[in-house]
Amino acid sequence: MTFFSDTRYLFVRSIRKLVRTPILLFFSLLQPIIFLLLFTQLFARFTAAPGLFPAGITYLSYATPGILLQNAFSSALQSGTSIVDDLNSGFLQKMLVTPVNRSAILLGRLTSDAFRVTAQSLIILVLAYGLGFSVDTGLPGILAMLGIIAFFGLAWSGISLAIGLRTKSAETVFGIGGFLTFPLLFMSTSLVPTDAMPEWIKAVSSVNPISFAVNAVRDLSLPNYFSAGSILTAVGVIGLIAIVTLGATLYLFRKVVS
Repeated sequence: MTFFSDTRYLFVRSIRKLVRTPILLFFSLLQPIIFLLLFTQLFARFTAAPGLFPAGITYLSYATPGILLQNAFSSALQSGTSIVDDLNSGFLQKMLVTPVNRSAILLGRLTSDAFRVTAQSLIILVLAYGLGFSVDTGLPGILAMLGIIAFFGLAWSGISLAIGLRTKSAETVFGIGGFLTFPLLFMSTSLVPTDAMPEWIKAVSSVNPISFAVNAVRDLSLPNYFSAGSILTAVGVIGLIAIVTLGATLYLFRKVVS
């Protein structure tokens, strides 16, 4: 019971810290909300281009899954700043002299990151519904979308945590996160279909992990696009990323603990 109770305590601590500083939630949501409110209106007529977008699909319906994954990706890459704060403030060192379960320290952080991404995704979905977005598969589809997004954020947060544990620098975490976010986002199917891409970007998009996740979420939302194969492929790709990133995080965390 110590492991689960310690994980719960550290999870609640992270959530309380977020609630007490809502400005962090606001600024992390600012970019995807701008994408949702401006990009979907600015590029609304792009779907009229023959042969590029699925027939009868609005740009809002096409781009919203990409914006959801963009938020999860950018939020996950910022999660390492929290572990840097705990290291620099001495909180982590104080935790290590208590009988708290060592694995619970890391798991509490990861579960709070996944919860934060899910909460942000719900806010974006509510705004998108207000603009006319809908999920064709209904409530089960929304739950499946949120599950994929949370799993995606959990996997990528491992990179941020590993960088934070390795460098102990919030500036480095932000810098690398910003460096990765936009190239991977725009070289994926988040905002445009592959037929609208130059050949070299199309080649990158075909192996871009964001594309796999976006396609699965989009297949759950667009009418007549549900595909169990794309969902299983996305879960498999995200699972491989999680093994690598969380494995690196666990290795570096054990070095810090020791």
